[in-house]
Amino acid sequence: MSEIAGELARVKGAFAQPTLTLLHQRQAPVVITIFRESFGRNNKPIPTARLHTQVEEHLAEFRKTGETDLPSGTGRDICQRWMRGQWLVRSLDEQGNEVYSLTSYAQQALELVKNLARDRATLSEHRITTILSTVRRFNSEANPDRGARVTLLNDEIARLKAERDRLVDGAELVSATEDYMSEGFTELLSLISALPSDFARVEERFATIRGEILAAFRAEDRPAGEVIDDYLARADALMTATHEGRAFEGAFALLRDDGLVTQLREDLGALLEHPLSEGILGDADRAELRGTVKLVRDGLDRVLAQRSRVTATLKEYIVSHDAARDRELEQTLRQVESALMTWMGTTGPRAAHDVALLPDRASVDHLRERFYDPADDVLPDPITAADPADAPSLSLTELMAQGGPQLGSLRQRLDDVLRDLLPAGSLGELFDTLEPSLRRPVEIFGLLHLAADQGWETEDVVEAFAAVRPDGTRRTFAVPRTPLPDPDLDREESRR
Repeated sequence: MSEIAGELARVKGAFAQPTLTLLHQRQAPVVITIFRESFGRNNKPIPTARLHTQVEEHLAEFRKTGETDLPSGTGRDICQRWMRGQWLVRSLDEQGNEVYSLTSYAQQALELVKNLARDRATLSEHRITTILSTVRRFNSEANPDRGARVTLLNDEIARLKAERDRLVDGAELVSATEDYMSEGFTELLSLISALPSDFARVEERFATIRGEILAAFRAEDRPAGEVIDDYLARADALMTATHEGRAFEGAFALLRDDGLVTQLREDLGALLEHPLSEGILGDADRAELRGTVKLVRDGLDRVLAQRSRVTATLKEYIVSHDAARDRELEQTLRQVESALMTWMGTTGPRAAHDVALLPDRASVDHLRERFYDPADDVLPDPITAADPADAPSLSLTELMAQGGPQLGSLRQRLDDVLRDLLPAGSLGELFDTLEPSLRRPVEIFGLLHLAADQGWETEDVVEAFAAVRPDGTRRTFAVPRTPLPDPDLDREESRR
């Protein structure tokens, strides 16, 4: 394969990743916006039903703005398509509830969009300085030549000592420029925004290892002892056998140092209090920097919880699977042996009996789900008499405003309409002519109840009922239109 053909294959492989398939689709701006709005920067898991509702509400808001290129279907259908695209993953939280969370691919796409949305200079003094200092530090820590490494450390010590002596002697303190601070904050935010996707990638790696080991147990192509030994070996090297595990171990070792965490928090606080930071950072960027330590700790907790969940699941499978299966097999063989001995005792040597390959299924119409619990028959605690003086004081008007429909007043208004004293062609038109005290939402049910007593039928179209709550707020309801009978036609029929 030529060099250009190999490069094309690598590029095609990159475009096949879920990160680029998300960004390459027509509806990518809408999907990215919903992900950013729903999950935020911490990728906090969301209950499945709540995310379904949020997706439908966000799409409704997009339609109001005139957006037409939107995902179709209900919130549940859309979330399932996103799961098939490997942008969402559904799992159980600690309480056993189903939740959604973003995959590392989706978080990487959010990070790319966020970086592109930031104003960032292509070349700056800060970036060049950062590159030089990083290369210098990397060389001083990795150089295999002992003498070269000592020389580098001596040069760094001399430079820092000279700068310290210059400041102690009262020399001019060179302040950072606004461009330097802006570029520094941009690079810092870029590094922090990549952390959630890194943690998610480690979580997914743990889930993959869990699936591989469980598949090995279910396949049963190897002895159980060999599978257990292999599991124990992988569990011991779980954090060192993969790139993601080694990276997590390094981060975890650093963040277990309370001194480093305290130093990180103090350095971030000093940067946020810098005089130039007010004009550079917005409220969202400040909140992101201020929550860096919490972001890292939450990511570590999720990874550790996933690792504990994997270990607990595998332990339970190892302990219960083989023991339960052996007991069931032993009981079945004993029952077969007993039945065979009974049958041989009553038949001849050449007797034959058809035996089904699998036993028949038991047909049970219903099984009890609840059994008697003595705690259900315990009498409740006696009710203590309350002091009447502690009861809230309510007027008759306030009580009536919270009560049911005023059927007497509504019936009188219907009679007035039927006697041609009030103009109205339907219940909705009559409702609009009533005073606010008779236009509560509950009065709609009262009118419908009276109309049903009269035998009036509704039409296929709907009409609006503009109701007024007791607190003055308004709410419009769409109700099937119920036409009122014509009083003139009723009089003519009565004459006949």
